Amino acid sequence: MPLFLALLRNETAASPERRAAALAGLAAYQRAPRPAPRPEKPIIARAGRAVLRDYGGHGQPVVFVPSLINPPVVLDLARGNSLLRWLSRQGVRPLLVDWGSPAPDEAQLDVNGHVERLLLPLLQQLRRPPVLAGYCLGGTMAIAAAQAIETAGLVTIAAPWHFAGYGAALERFAALWDGAYPTCERLGVVPMEVLQAGFWQLDPRRTIVKYERFGRLRPRDPEARAFVVLEDWANAGAPLSFGAGRQLFDDFLSADLPGSGRWEVAGITARPETLTVPALSLISTTDRIVPAASAARLGEVREMTLGHVGMIVGGRARKAVWAPLADWLTALPRTR
Repeated sequence: MPLFLALLRNETAASPERRAAALAGLAAYQRAPRPAPRPEKPIIARAGRAVLRDYGGHGQPVVFVPSLINPPVVLDLARGNSLLRWLSRQGVRPLLVDWGSPAPDEAQLDVNGHVERLLLPLLQQLRRPPVLAGYCLGGTMAIAAAQAIETAGLVTIAAPWHFAGYGAALERFAALWDGAYPTCERLGVVPMEVLQAGFWQLDPRRTIVKYERFGRLRPRDPEARAFVVLEDWANAGAPLSFGAGRQLFDDFLSADLPGSGRWEVAGITARPETLTVPALSLISTTDRIVPAASAARLGEVREMTLGHVGMIVGGRARKAVWAPLADWLTALPRTR
């Protein structure tokens, strides 16, 4: 909340009316009714705190690897707006990695450790090689995993790889990390608030405008209900282990180890250009969180003009992302 209020002061310094409207929207969001949580899908594999959830369906097994930032539920956001449940009816068997929360003894567990100690052991429990489908940072990790284990294909959705492509935003990320580093090191985690501040800095005006707009909606309006569900997801999530945060800021955003061909995972230097499995990359040219210049481009590349989260749950996602993804997955040769 203090970070949001500081952002609000900066963005509305010349407009008390806008500040009041945004605060009214924030208050409306806080008191809005929430839907009851849905039962979680069954677990078919475990590795430490991470589990693999089965979304049913028949056909090619596809393991969806979400980001370490924010909960994986964005891929199963709400009734009628769930990529995974929809795919399970299209001849695909979606499986979702649920990372869980960092344990007290995992302060030094970095991104590499999440791949080597959690993701790969989950995949090794499957009876046949799956397709890996990674979203955001999960796509970065899926690329690394695909070089260390047999897979039937690879999909990346808004997955950063060439971190130098963040351009001028890199200085803002570096300043944010310099300020947060001492506290995060003491805590052993990177709180969600630190990461949220980084996202807000990418487009502060939009953060304020969306609350101004929400304040004008009726509480029972379908658009208002959808906003609450999505905003609850965006503001939730377990903290990152300190090691994962340090690697994200220092090794990825600052040093660009993946994009410069210097990221070694599971004893292998991650070079996506050497992969020989079928691959599909879905990229948005208007994505602020993973700019197109930073995104992985493997195999068949499809570009669109959707936001980072809109690619998964937006009004145009089904036509632009879900349907092409289902078509590509069901056209793959079946593995045994």
